[in-house]
Amino acid sequence: MRLTSSRLIAVLAAAVLTAGCGGGSTSDSAADDTGSTTSGAEESTSAAPETTTAPPTPVQLELPGGGTQVFPDHRLVGFSGAPGSAALGPMTGDLAAATQRLRDQAAPYGVDRAVLPVLELIATTAHPFPGPNGTYATTPDDAVVQQYLDAARAAGGILLLGIQPGTGDFLPAVQHYERWLAEPDVGVALDPEWAVDPGEVPGDVFGSTTGAELDSVSAYLDGLVTAHHLPQKVMLYHQLHADIVSGQEVLVDRPGVAVVKSVDGIGAAADKVGTYQRVMAGTPPFVHAGFKLFYEEDTRSGPLMDPAAVLGLVPQPEYVLYE
Repeated sequence: MRLTSSRLIAVLAAAVLTAGCGGGSTSDSAADDTGSTTSGAEESTSAAPETTTAPPTPVQLELPGGGTQVFPDHRLVGFSGAPGSAALGPMTGDLAAATQRLRDQAAPYGVDRAVLPVLELIATTAHPFPGPNGTYATTPDDAVVQQYLDAARAAGGILLLGIQPGTGDFLPAVQHYERWLAEPDVGVALDPEWAVDPGEVPGDVFGSTTGAELDSVSAYLDGLVTAHHLPQKVMLYHQLHADIVSGQEVLVDRPGVAVVKSVDGIGAAADKVGTYQRVMAGTPPFVHAGFKLFYEEDTRSGPLMDPAAVLGLVPQPEYVLYE
């Protein structure tokens, strides 16, 4: 009995071991099958094509009439003005009639280039009193700017926002109009004669600026051109005599900005030509020449210079403004 029991125990142990080995094989096989199925699913998923949408290409905006460069294809001819102020120039009152007069005045300047009409709105205007922000300057309502922009577009031209900052600085005065400067047909006309120091009153003294201050505006405008895919911006600065702008040699030539110096000498033709030559001397070579004529002040001692005489100036003006 003892031997038989031992054999029985051995047989039972062998059966258990055999069953255990069989269970392990089944489990491993199942695991292999599961792994194989999972791997196949992963391969199927990774093989599926991915669909991506390319970002839209930014639209490059252009100047009126096409193109992105102001010069040398164009000559700018403009009228200045502001609502209800005939003393600031002929671009006032009936803007449709004023722009037709501008077209007539500009036509003789199209002998060698396309004329690009300019409406120069005296937007930020200096006054002999502090005003609400204490800078001796005020800004127009948006409706006024829109009215002049609409007139410029109807004429196939551009709008320049005139800036007389009073006791303020040019850059923040320009940045005030960023919503307009983000448009492809709006630039600025800076008037340093009306940029005075704190404690001074515009009109009592001649204002002034520096090349560095002008260049800060140029850098800002160039950034807008890049950010909004705009054509070149016109940055004009008026200059009555040589002392009004100092250090202009630091101005930087930037691809997004066409810089223009407008010489604003008043008087008889000979006096205006002399002022023009003195003020243009030493101007950086990339700064384009501008010339301003006054319908009233210039004709007190003789006839107004005609387009042929203006085009005969050296350097030849690329911007001609009438006030």
